[in-house]
Amino acid sequence: MPQNKTIPKTKGEFLLGNLRQMKANPFQALCDWRRDYGDLVSFRLAVRHFYLISHPKLIEQALIKQSDIFVKMYDPKKPTGLALVLGQGLVTSQGELWQRQRRLMQPVFQRSNLASLLPQIVTAGNNLLARWRLLGDGAEVNLADEMMQVTLEVITQTMFSTSVLDKIEHIAPALDTLLRYAAKSVMNPLRIPSFIPTQANREFNAASAVVDNVIYGIIGQRRAQPAAHNDLLDMLLNASDDNGELMSDKQVRDEVITIFTAGHETTANLLTWTLYLLARHPDVLAKLRQELDTLLHGKIPTAEDLRQFVYTRAVLNESMRLRPPVGIMMRKIIKDTEINGYSLKQGRLAIFSIYNIHHHPDFWPQPERFDPERFLSDENRRFSFMPFGTGERVCIGNHFALLESQLLLSMIVQHFDLQLLDTDEAEIEMAVTLKPMGGVPAKLVVRSRHH
Repeated sequence: MPQNKTIPKTKGEFLLGNLRQMKANPFQALCDWRRDYGDLVSFRLAVRHFYLISHPKLIEQALIKQSDIFVKMYDPKKPTGLALVLGQGLVTSQGELWQRQRRLMQPVFQRSNLASLLPQIVTAGNNLLARWRLLGDGAEVNLADEMMQVTLEVITQTMFSTSVLDKIEHIAPALDTLLRYAAKSVMNPLRIPSFIPTQANREFNAASAVVDNVIYGIIGQRRAQPAAHNDLLDMLLNASDDNGELMSDKQVRDEVITIFTAGHETTANLLTWTLYLLARHPDVLAKLRQELDTLLHGKIPTAEDLRQFVYTRAVLNESMRLRPPVGIMMRKIIKDTEINGYSLKQGRLAIFSIYNIHHHPDFWPQPERFDPERFLSDENRRFSFMPFGTGERVCIGNHFALLESQLLLSMIVQHFDLQLLDTDEAEIEMAVTLKPMGGVPAKLVVRSRHH
């Protein structure tokens, strides 16, 4: 194999590079560049240089074989991107801190522990269905908002066994503001520092205060009245390292907000896209209902039932392939290296596009088609399908997310028909996660129980 093949560069403006394109529509830009330049392409946003990587083999070489060179880009003194919101939580931290926190939190997310969380997920699901029934047959809702609310309730009940539902109407929009700001900060190196009171900065700082107040409030309340809750928050507050040191409130806050954000936004998007896709593909919906009706006869699924959901899982997998809740992963290259005969330079940022890989025509025939049948075969898709990332930093909550999604999806689909109010295809917007622009307005139709 010839060494040092040249990496194609995107065409851009002299000083700004591709900044204009990226600001206009980051999602579209990353799709277009893969189509026009291939699986590895370099682009520039003003002074910052990036590589866009969209092939399973390149991912394996970078994230598995060279995970010590492609690292999370956390600098506590100059946080950018998600670190602005999540601090040194599990998603952003690296090295020893990351390893310690990951080891500590692992037990909460172990499969054996997850079944014990089912009742709380069921409660949140029932609350959603009850709310919909009250709205009445034919009511109009935005599915994106509804899914945000139900997953937020799940996360507060399961991880913090305290419901912050009374504060939810403040938390959800605040988190949204924070994540959008974080996404823009990575893509725009010319950002104004957050202490300068521009409107965006004022909104960011206000949203941070809202979220911090709630979370430090929960921490303070729990430290003051330490009853055993056996939830994630208990573990975080009681965990000590080898020297018997407890985590600081700031570290606990970073982990709580990480789980909060990573745990509800992504699952909400998965459910929203899945309901949207099912509404557009009645044949798939009919098949899904056949499985649910046969297995459940209208009752709420148990852990045992969930294990038998074959088609339901295929539907969720195909939804995550077509519309992966997290569209990209980002790493910093800490020394010159090469992958597949291409040299990559130290100090540049690598963007791995999960979306592009999930739509790669070499791995997915008719990639734009919604076809759950693809997941009924036991093909090995180790790097061509990675909705939860890959390598040692694979998502800690992946089993939890799938359990929650299967349960909530089965509860919704058994009881309601959802009719989309907009016949056009939903546009994709990328603000850290991939979401339908403007949500998914739908009409609720109560499903009759004649079957």
